[in-house]
Amino acid sequence: MSFILTSIVSSRLSKKQIKAICELKNQQWRYKIKSQINWYKKNIKRNDIHNLFYIDTKLIGYTLLRKRTCNINKMRKELKYLLFDTLILDKKHRGKKLSNLMMSFNNTIIKQSGYFSFLKCNKELVNFYKKFSWIKLKINNIVVKDHSFSGYGMTYNQINLRDTKHYFYTNK
Repeated sequence: MSFILTSIVSSRLSKKQIKAICELKNQQWRYKIKSQINWYKKNIKRNDIHNLFYIDTKLIGYTLLRKRTCNINKMRKELKYLLFDTLILDKKHRGKKLSNLMMSFNNTIIKQSGYFSFLKCNKELVNFYKKFSWIKLKINNIVVKDHSFSGYGMTYNQINLRDTKHYFYTNK
């Protein structure tokens, strides 16, 4: 059994890989595969980053890092960041600490990109992400301009701006 972790931008994914991603996501979010593929076509940009985790040739894990923009009050300029969108493991491989391996890989890719990353999560996941050096932002310092937002926001690989207002765009 061999583990393979790889990072690929959208423009380099094959149709077979996109279908495998949609099938894996369908384990968590029950939509028809066609609906998953339509979401992909509508929302994914050509330079978004897809982190794929294979055991042998089967896709068992996936993370999407979407290149987006934000404004941070103190800086008064638009910055690029990676929206951490989707961390999923095949149901058969959960509970084996493989998500730890995926998160270490995700953090490496984020650091290599030169960007910081932002994720939205519920209370139950905050401690999981903290284990990987993600920092929780104060709720009143997060504004998501083009998407509904509830829950918690966390950042990784960001200069210390925890107490500064962040204006995130998820589609821009």
